[in-house]
Amino acid sequence: MSQLLPKALTRVIDELGRLPGVGARTAERYAYYLLRTEERTASELAQAIAALHSGVKTCPITFALIDPDEDVSPLYSAKDRNQKLIAVVEEPLDIVALERTGQYKGTYHVLGGAISPIDGIGPEQLHIPQLLQRLRDDEVEEVIIATNASVEGESTALFIQRQIKEAHIDTKLSRLARGIPVGVDLEYADQITLTHALEGRRAL
Repeated sequence: MSQLLPKALTRVIDELGRLPGVGARTAERYAYYLLRTEERTASELAQAIAALHSGVKTCPITFALIDPDEDVSPLYSAKDRNQKLIAVVEEPLDIVALERTGQYKGTYHVLGGAISPIDGIGPEQLHIPQLLQRLRDDEVEEVIIATNASVEGESTALFIQRQIKEAHIDTKLSRLARGIPVGVDLEYADQITLTHALEGRRAL
């Protein structure tokens, strides 16, 4: 491929191909689109990507993604958020999925992944100790474990449940109802499914 196309185009194809879910053909189509479109469009995309890391930081309490000028996530500090209710999710984008339902007014806690020995991710790499501390500090009344309906998500949910019980923290534990199909990440679930899952959550 490097012998057939200009080096600049080949480099863009190679870099786009590093993205998850982007195969070789898709990377080629994206790169060619950027080449054919106005230079301004490509420049704006490049600038947005270049500013990504400096323009995003992590909330020290919830581990959600926030703007650099924010101290904590507004989904934690806002007066209409119930700090005694926490939904535990795997990744920051899972928050967006739950917020779109308009049914949840608690706070969040982002684990930063799920327990997956195959991928080398153990409990010590997740924000579980910080979660336990929050349960004490905020006197949390209920924890909704909203990990994905996958083997890794279920393993993580069971581990968190065990950790909370072993820490003798008196709080209600619930799990999203099975409105979410197995194998579907929270990020891709539709609003109706998520709404039913929230309404039908069960105690653990």
